[in-house]
Amino acid sequence: MGGTFQHGLNMVLINAPSVYIKYFINETWLERYGTAMEEHALKATWSIIVSVYSVGAVFGALIAGHLSVKYGRRNCLTFNNILTIVGALSMGFSRMARSFEMILVARFMYGVTAGNGLNVHCMYLMECSPKKLRGIVTITTAIFISVGKCLGQIIGLREILGSESVWPLLMAFNAVPAFIQLVTLPWFPESPRYLLIDKGNRALSMNALQRLWGKRDFSQELEEMQAERTAIRNERARSVWELCTDPSIRSQLLINMMMSFLIQLSGINAIYSYAFELFQAAGIPDERIPYVSIGTGLIEMFTLLICAFLVERAGRKTLFCGGLGLMSLWTALLTVTYSLQHLVSWMPYCSLVIIFAYVFSYGVGPGGVAIILPSEIFLQSDRPAGYAINGFLNWTGLFLVTIIFSFLVVSHVNICKTLVRLSQNVEELALSSISLTNPTPLNLTH
Repeated sequence: MGGTFQHGLNMVLINAPSVYIKYFINETWLERYGTAMEEHALKATWSIIVSVYSVGAVFGALIAGHLSVKYGRRNCLTFNNILTIVGALSMGFSRMARSFEMILVARFMYGVTAGNGLNVHCMYLMECSPKKLRGIVTITTAIFISVGKCLGQIIGLREILGSESVWPLLMAFNAVPAFIQLVTLPWFPESPRYLLIDKGNRALSMNALQRLWGKRDFSQELEEMQAERTAIRNERARSVWELCTDPSIRSQLLINMMMSFLIQLSGINAIYSYAFELFQAAGIPDERIPYVSIGTGLIEMFTLLICAFLVERAGRKTLFCGGLGLMSLWTALLTVTYSLQHLVSWMPYCSLVIIFAYVFSYGVGPGGVAIILPSEIFLQSDRPAGYAINGFLNWTGLFLVTIIFSFLVVSHVNICKTLVRLSQNVEELALSSISLTNPTPLNLTH
């Protein structure tokens, strides 16, 4: 229910009421200035509302490392929910206040909490999980992103909260999981690794381990953490600049940067942010698009569950490279089906199947592996800065996709052809780059 679930919700909730929000922006502008907003200005305003989420997330990702070290993983996540609730209130009362600027501010707040929460949530889960289950447990962060997306698509249906009369409630729905976590998370223990390695409190670390894993002897786990603390005793948590200038971890840094940035440029999140335009370009009837979109969320959730079971057996590199290879194949085929959809009546359904296959390939490979690898290839002192870099590039890539794609959907088919070709090139670049390195997790206690 932490940063990952809320991020999944935010990715799709903006899609269902897009027509109503654009109408509200135009209506508000007309009331203020006595003239309708020009088409290009409306498009620019809408594009900013969609993409400012990524701007806030970049900021949140950059401060996540510092806040998680200073205040702890659990406390950082707890207070993160307060900002989410404030943003939800701004979103919920925007129509009553006749202010579309409140939607913009709320989206920025949502972004800050997503960028901060996503990074800290991954660290918290990884540091609280047993060593043999660490990969599977950390992948649940990706699973809950897909659960959030799927739930957002369902409640965004016109029959539930996707109608014109209640769209502010839909956009403020994020307050529900935020409030649940705000109330319940203080009852959970802090990260045992944070308590011992960062704070040096062995007693509290033992207490946290017993609350998480049950009453038994944890001497071996504590000694392993103490050994790591001794090894880095003279090192504080390193900054982003120190991490970037250290040649000894250049390989890990390259892997981290390549995965986080290029996965966003592959276009996977464009499917959720601009699902209506993408499926419309594929020839799917407008009235069926909301229900088809739910299929993408269900498929991603299902495949991430598969990834959770395969990640320890098949290995990170195999799943990541295999998934990217399949995604490249599907985007090549999608270019063909888009070109032929006006000539063959059943071709739009081929495009739909290929889009589902693309989402499947993402979930079973890059979608799960990209979440867990940063926590495994960096030491405790490097991890906050590593996640900050990961978050910055991840959200910057998402910002570029959302801000550019919104202007290109004017010519649906042409832009989708361009998008899938670009995605194919990006996936091939990522595949070749990762294949030249060896993203095998460090055999460390972390």
